[in-house]
Amino acid sequence: MANQQNQNQNQNQNQNQQQNNHNQQQNHNVAQSIKNTAGSAFETMHNALEATENIAMSAVDGTKNAVNKMTGQNKKHQNNNRTNQ
Repeated sequence: MANQQNQNQNQNQNQNQQQNNHNQQQNHNVAQSIKNTAGSAFETMHNALEATENIAMSAVDGTKNAVNKMTGQNKKHQNNNRTNQ
C-alpha cells in the first residue's frame, strides 16, 4: 500500500514537472514573439524616420537651390545695371 502511494506521488511529481516544463516553453515562445514584434515595430519606425529625413533634406536642398538661383539672378541683374549706368 505504501509502495503504491509512493508510485502515485512520483507519478504526480513527474506530471507536475512536465507541466512546468511545458509552461516554461510556452512562456519562452510568447516572450520571443513579443521580442520579434517589438523589433519589427522599431525597424518600421526607424525606416519611417529615415524616409522623413530624406524628404526634409530634399526640401532643404530644393530651397537652397531656389535661393541660389534667385541670388545668382539678382547678382546678374545688379551687374547688368552697373555696367549700363
